[in-house]
Amino acid sequence: QVQLVESGGGLVQPGGSLRLSCAASGSIIRINAMGWYRQAPGKPRELVAAIASGDNSHYADSVKGRFTISRDNAKNTVYLQMNSLKPEDTAVYYCNKAYEGSYFRWGQGTQVTVSS
Repeated sequence: QVQLVESGGGLVQPGGSLRLSCAASGSIIRINAMGWYRQAPGKPRELVAAIASGDNSHYADSVKGRFTISRDNAKNTVYLQMNSLKPEDTAVYYCNKAYEGSYFRWGQGTQVTVSS
């Protein structure tokens, strides 16, 4: 079973940037699509970015143009570059498979707080 460890979160002012990393304990090269999800207090978990084979990426409208997802299969790592952060981006961010209907065990996530 692949284990996922997210890191890179923190407290940042509006307009700032963060780069999140998701390290998988096993190979993700055969996983068609990996995604970043977030969950704000009192809200359901939502998929904000996904990257498929061939590096085709997709974004939720709320983050399009500000977030960039990438993956390094050799390092079994998925990244999320977040720019122009807004207070509404505050959430716990997780990575996992996308579009498959099944998931690895969820990691602990990484907290992102956007506040002045």
